[in-house]
Amino acid sequence: MKYKNLVIVAGHAVYIGKNFNNVFDDANWFLYPFQKGEPKLYIEHIKVGCEIARSDENSFLIFTGGQSRKEAYFRSEAQMYWEIANHLGYLDEDLKSRTTTEEFSRDSFENLLFPICRFREYLGYYPEHITMVTFKFKEVRFHLHRKALRIPESMVTFVGPNNPDDVELARKGEAKAIELMKNDPYCCNDELLEKKNQRNPWKRQHGYTISCPELKELLEYRGRKIFNGKLPWD
Repeated sequence: MKYKNLVIVAGHAVYIGKNFNNVFDDANWFLYPFQKGEPKLYIEHIKVGCEIARSDENSFLIFTGGQSRKEAYFRSEAQMYWEIANHLGYLDEDLKSRTTTEEFSRDSFENLLFPICRFREYLGYYPEHITMVTFKFKEVRFHLHRKALRIPESMVTFVGPNNPDDVELARKGEAKAIELMKNDPYCCNDELLEKKNQRNPWKRQHGYTISCPELKELLEYRGRKIFNGKLPWD
């Protein structure tokens, strides 16, 4: 069967519990102070992403997020999200057969681009439609990334199931990030590049320039203007 629709669940933290008996407990996650109390929100993202994919037999589900925390060693956000989804029964056998992980993304831009690459790597072609599941307050950021990738608005759906408890604090931080992204739409220079490097403590490198030759030029692009090369969805 040819799957047409890509459902992405973006990771935000790494689960570090010895087992999955209490996935809602902060102590079982590696969290920054501002992420206190958020695991229940991440799990809702996981649940909603699985529900969307389960209801659409033409969809393929990808959890995205790399080995972003040195303190969590070699566990990736994506792998732990998959494990939690499986433990909580969100993945039936059919959905398991059309779900995988993307374990190299380091920021929200890569949370959108790299699952597209992983879809191509795994299935051999590109999706016709993309659904992104993440925090609601990140919708503006997501559309900035979409525009940078020149993906038509009609090709995407944004789903924001929730927001952090202190949404005003989140929005203040988001406003600063968006200003940086407007000047650096590919998040590959200065402060945004530094943040990416901090989220790759094990110096891992993806192979998407090889598995997705149609996107090689884009993946290697470091400019501040919108990329004008050919893209698969043109």
